[in-house]
Amino acid sequence: MTVTVPRGFRAAGVAAGLKTSGAADIALVVNDGPDAGVAGVFTANRVKAAPVLWSQQVVRGGVVRAVVLNSGGANACTGPAGFQDTHATAEHTAAALTAGSPRLMLGAAEVAVCSTGLIGERLPMRKLLPGVRSAVRGLARDGGAAAAEAIMTTDTRPKTTVAKGSGWTVGGMAKGAGMLAPAMATMLCVLTTDAVAGPETLDAALRAATRVTFDRIDSDGCMSTNDTVLLLASGASGIEPTGAELTAAVTAACHDLAQQLIADAEGATKQIAIDVVGAADSDDAVEVGRSVARNNLVKTALFGNDPNWGRILAAVGTTSAAFEPDGVDVAVNGVWVCRSGAAAEDRSKVDLTGRDVTIRIDLHAGDAAATIWTNDLSHAYVHENSAYST
Repeated sequence: MTVTVPRGFRAAGVAAGLKTSGAADIALVVNDGPDAGVAGVFTANRVKAAPVLWSQQVVRGGVVRAVVLNSGGANACTGPAGFQDTHATAEHTAAALTAGSPRLMLGAAEVAVCSTGLIGERLPMRKLLPGVRSAVRGLARDGGAAAAEAIMTTDTRPKTTVAKGSGWTVGGMAKGAGMLAPAMATMLCVLTTDAVAGPETLDAALRAATRVTFDRIDSDGCMSTNDTVLLLASGASGIEPTGAELTAAVTAACHDLAQQLIADAEGATKQIAIDVVGAADSDDAVEVGRSVARNNLVKTALFGNDPNWGRILAAVGTTSAAFEPDGVDVAVNGVWVCRSGAAAEDRSKVDLTGRDVTIRIDLHAGDAAATIWTNDLSHAYVHENSAYST
């Protein structure tokens, strides 16, 4: 269940001392080919970390042979010096890989860089660069699990996945437990496939997949400066799936990882699916779902096992979606507590003792639907984020 399940990939995860805990903090994923196509989607935040700016340039070139990722520091809001640190990381990675395996012969422009951690501080390059060399030495076909652990920050567990095609495979790893909000949900994700696919096909598949997965999880309404999702194709299977087949597999992998992210959200005690139906179009459905997902009054009510449908309806009313206020129905865990914008079934029938919660909102304005996934807002979330940098 890792990025190294598809053929043609090696990975490693090592500790370089970037984290005070001594845990693994540098991951490396290498594409041994024969192909090296790539696609990427990145944070929509106007404040972008240096590795995002670098990797956006690299992805535009259409070829990526390696991705080096570090936790323990975001390298965001670090100015020109931070960008130079990213460039130096890519150059160092390329040189170390070429020295270790001359048949690769890659340059810095074929190395994507991802970072995650505290914003506003330079990375300790005297630790990071030797860590890259250690990661190169540790590359292995079964190194995906170690790589997934090395990118964790406040995550309590690594997130990995595999989706099978017909003779080809998609693998993936992701990290993220806070600052989960579109677009995308601080998350990093590397997806790999041994399918034969060029950059344009990969880009179409990845954008279609992220639109209905990572872009629809919203833990706390906070958008990261570092969000990156990369899809690498080795072509090692020799099989070229149709665009639809590739999109289906990539979407399945992204959905699995997205659900793991929201399940591990900081301090969460509830995993909440907000199903919006009867919308005039999908944009309306997403807007309504996102408004409810980001509403702190709704989130705290669910933390307290309170099916407070009035808060849900109030959140719906802040949107520009097409609906009539006296025509909206709301169900919580299958109990229709609101019909036609007013009280309906007894709210005491709603069982919120479990972890999984489903809110269904019927706007009665059309045939479109969408699901947004979120979590509750707990004491633990406030405690963790009040002490994150200290």
